[in-house]
Amino acid sequence: MVGSSRKLRVLVVDGVSERLREVTMTVTSLGHEVVGEGADLASVGRVTVATLPDVALVIVGENSEQALELIRTIVRESACPVIAILDVQDRAFIDQAARLGIFSYIAHAGDLEEMQSAIDIALERFAEYHALEGAFGRRAVTERAKGILMERHSLDEQQAFHLLRDQARRTNRKIADVAESVLASHRLLSSGKEPTPLDEGSFLRTDEDG
Repeated sequence: MVGSSRKLRVLVVDGVSERLREVTMTVTSLGHEVVGEGADLASVGRVTVATLPDVALVIVGENSEQALELIRTIVRESACPVIAILDVQDRAFIDQAARLGIFSYIAHAGDLEEMQSAIDIALERFAEYHALEGAFGRRAVTERAKGILMERHSLDEQQAFHLLRDQARRTNRKIADVAESVLASHRLLSSGKEPTPLDEGSFLRTDEDG
């Protein structure tokens, strides 16, 4: 039996009534819950925010421009992957939709196995994307913090990193968290306000300052 290990909230939008009914039946047959029924371009933003779907399915009919706008709106309003359902494979549309943020697409919405596979792939790619995005974000914060320390204390890059690492060890925190504290203190100093203490005093004020 094809199915998911957990019940998902699935937003299904657009498509003529018969196609919409087919996709809805496929989703429910897999054990998932369809939310936001009847959502269209005018209401999809509000519906997406209200229903908080785990995944969204956009049925691509004759009006591909409308489908692209639906995808754009859902990606903007909801932290969930979007799957495009195509009657025919349209490479130009797929390329445009990929740039907007779809994570998978399928051509046979009535195939239970293909539908569940597309959902699983989209969820996996979505998780990987956000993990990678988070890793890049943490790295960027650390690099900015090192730059601040290098400038303020006349350190080289390695010394600045060791300062972050040693502070993280002393306070039992992650390096990225310590780096974020450095940025926060730097913003306060730049604004002329008193910095907030960072566990053992302001991190921007090191033993080298006296």
